[in-house]
Amino acid sequence: MAEIRAVPLGAGQDVGRSCILVSMGGKNIMLDCGMHMGFNDERRFPDFSYITDSGRSLTEHLDCVIISHFHLDHCGALPYFSEMCGYDGPIFMTHPTKAICPILLEDYRKITVDRKGEQNFFTSQMIKDCMKKVVTVNLHQAVKVDPDLEIKAYYAGHVLGAAMFQVKVHHQSIVYTIGVCYSRSAWIDKCRPDLLITESTYATTIRDSKRCRERDFLKKISECMERDGKVSKQHTSHPCPVDSLTASGPDPSVCSGKSSGAVYLTRDILASSPHSPHSHSYTLHTRERMNLLHPIYFSAGLTEKANHYYKLFISWTNQNIKNTFVQRNMFEFKHIKPFDRSYIDNPGPMVVFATPGMLHAGLSLQIFKKWAEDEKNMLIMPGYCVAGTVGHKILSGHKKIEIDKKMVTVRLSVQYMSFSAHADAKGIMQLIRQADPANVMLVHGEAAKMDFLRQKIMQEFGVHCYMPANGEMVSIATKPMISVDVSRSLLKRTQEQIHSPLAKKLCPVRGSATMSGLLVMRNEVRSLNTPEN
Repeated sequence: MAEIRAVPLGAGQDVGRSCILVSMGGKNIMLDCGMHMGFNDERRFPDFSYITDSGRSLTEHLDCVIISHFHLDHCGALPYFSEMCGYDGPIFMTHPTKAICPILLEDYRKITVDRKGEQNFFTSQMIKDCMKKVVTVNLHQAVKVDPDLEIKAYYAGHVLGAAMFQVKVHHQSIVYTIGVCYSRSAWIDKCRPDLLITESTYATTIRDSKRCRERDFLKKISECMERDGKVSKQHTSHPCPVDSLTASGPDPSVCSGKSSGAVYLTRDILASSPHSPHSHSYTLHTRERMNLLHPIYFSAGLTEKANHYYKLFISWTNQNIKNTFVQRNMFEFKHIKPFDRSYIDNPGPMVVFATPGMLHAGLSLQIFKKWAEDEKNMLIMPGYCVAGTVGHKILSGHKKIEIDKKMVTVRLSVQYMSFSAHADAKGIMQLIRQADPANVMLVHGEAAKMDFLRQKIMQEFGVHCYMPANGEMVSIATKPMISVDVSRSLLKRTQEQIHSPLAKKLCPVRGSATMSGLLVMRNEVRSLNTPEN
């Protein structure tokens, strides 16, 4: 019997380093090629020796690599894999992902090599050479990798250009989804794949409504301003410094992203007037309380560069943004100023949207070290933090944290407010209900939470659900499907018999009937005919 084999080389009962190897119908496909935030040694990248130990080169073994979106925990190992490990085959991703990927990869290289001084890392030229191997795909476009292997991308929300991918080889099929915000725009056909592979970062989380989270967010900032404190709002729970630009759910209430929603909200407080058509009563009320004299800053540099691509790819954003783009560009932040590191010691209240969200490096960590010991200040964490990062220690309640060989005392207020663009448990269940898979595999999550969701999936849908660790293989038997052409005369005869007592006795399924005829096979084409034909 035919089977599908899947093994995570990363993100197996872990968050980060997404990389899933799938084998079916004689084809081998790699889904994502990311890095891990919690490690600074060889463990930061997936274990590609799992492939090379077979004695074949990466290019010989793999038919293609598919990258779901531009977050570094999904693409951060790509130049290492292609230019240093030697993969020379096709890499598929959407147009926006190809545009933004090299920006993040170059920033990642600068932090790792230029600032930390690490060796044996990919170079700027390697990033460029890697991108030359990329084949871009459009949404809902069926792409033939070869005569037997077909891939198709679906809109995923999450971030600009993010996609779910359906992969087909003959009668076998899988669907690979990231932390999609399932909704009217982020959807997939009821394709009934043999296997659905989905992230489960927020496997046990059911979020409040977006409006409630917005109110709470503004209230927290207002309270901090009133006590003359400073607010550091982290952009993202990903190792990606441009989630201020996280895109694009289908409407303002779905998947606006971790910090894009927060930035837009804060911007509206500054920009709105009592006569503005975009004003809300709670926004105006908070605007008055916050005092417009308090500056609001935004991480500059990389974010501004990536924001340029968001404007270019406006057609990939949600319908609300496209409808209002001419009158009001959602990616123009006229009232929010770029932040200079010299402002850290400025007196008085301020709000800073800083990156990266896990405080493992960069501006957010520098600000935290300066502001941590003042109880008037506030730190807002927007999403999941990988174990081993400063962000994870803060969320775990540590009051003393060693940073750069110095102890930092945590006295500021720490608030966890999820603006994550990942699906929560409800969203994952909705996706499974729509795709209707025969089997489900959970990746990119914590083991205990994944197991809870796994039990719920099996109970509600009655399907097998797997949560393999890194290097652990899942084998799924699939039933072969044989397509047969049926003659019109036989179809007509069967249609007439479908409601007869004999048909109900032979085939108890309502509205169905057993079809009998002569099977003819000619040049590998099968047809079912009436005997007289």
